[in-house]
Parts: sequence; C-alpha cells; structure tokens
Amino acid sequence: MDANKKYSWHKIAGSIAEINFSANGLAVVEVNNKTICVALHKDRLFACTHKCPHAGGFMADGYIDALGNIVCPLHRYKFSLQNGRNTSGEGYFLKTFPVEIRNEGVFAGFPENNLFGWLK
Repeated sequence: MDANKKYSWHKIAGSIAEINFSANGLAVVEVNNKTICVALHKDRLFACTHKCPHAGGFMADGYIDALGNIVCPLHRYKFSLQNGRNTSGEGYFLKTFPVEIRNEGVFAGFPENNLFGWLK
C-alpha cells in the first residue's frame, strides 16, 4: 500500500467467512459501485480489478499459481497479487486495492479521486 495515497475504505464483508470463495481461492465482490476480485492466498487477502487489462477476462474465473500470482483464464497472463505487476512478460498492469481486516469486518481501499492531490 502506498503510504502517500489517501484511500476511501469500503466494507466488503463482515468477516472472511462471509466471502464466497470458489475452490480456486477467488471471489467476486460488489463494493462502492464496482465489481472487484478478492483472492485468498496463504491466509492473506488481496483485491484487484475484476477484469484482466489485456482482454477483459474475469479474473475470478482464473486461478492462483504456486507463486501467488493471479492467472487470467483467457490467455494465462499472470499478475502479482501484491502489486499488480505482470509477471509473465506481456507488460500489462492489474490494478490492486489494499485490504484490511478490522473488528467491524473486511474493508477494501480505493484511491481517493482528489483533483488537487498532485499538489501534496
């Protein structure tokens, strides 16, 4: 998570158990008028955009490889769940969102769209 960015936090579930993960460790969640993909890998939660930046494949229909990369179901492009970098060499970038588990539930952070944010 970028310490310089400001995030708007939105509750995605009351607990991890409420997230409907498929056998591949991925789930689709609607939050803040957005559809995102939530991943559970080695007891850690991650969140990213729902569609692959290459051809629009639904990331939740893919899988998580042994190295912890999310793999698109269409063309097998791989992305780091931690930072969204394309690890299979095609040069694309998958937008990721920070996730926090709090007493009140599970929250995803979305960058605040601040017109004057670049002045800070």
